[in-house]
Amino acid sequence: MALMTVRAAAERMGIGYSTLKQWIHQGKVRTTKTAGGHHRLSEAEVERVLAPQTMPARQRAAPAGGLIVALSGRNRLRGFVDEVRTDGLLGQVRLRIGDQTLTAVITSDAIGELKLRRGDDAVAIIKSTEVMIAREVQGTVEPAQAKRQRR
Repeated sequence: MALMTVRAAAERMGIGYSTLKQWIHQGKVRTTKTAGGHHRLSEAEVERVLAPQTMPARQRAAPAGGLIVALSGRNRLRGFVDEVRTDGLLGQVRLRIGDQTLTAVITSDAIGELKLRRGDDAVAIIKSTEVMIAREVQGTVEPAQAKRQRR
């Protein structure tokens, strides 16, 4: 059974170190203590925490439009709100997911209804007909067509 540090577990879970420490002290997350008193998390515990859980009662409260019980979007990225900016009709939300940042432009009304604040947990649900995949390579790479023209 591999054990990981609190910092490594927080990074893997896409949450802040201090958030995970709070959860540990509140008893929401089970840990093993080292001889020096440091907390370590098993991979099984990290997976348990990451598994979909039932929402707390305060989040289950139905908004004015009703309660959404299911959603067809399957591409869900869990993270925490890094930044919220609003300017008139639109707002920008930056979601931190592990070591990556996702930026979404949504209406200011939506930001208000969701009560999004920096540090909140949130989920980005991506529903799109087009997805682009890229691959990064080291160094300079010439396009295949340019190589053929030189021959």
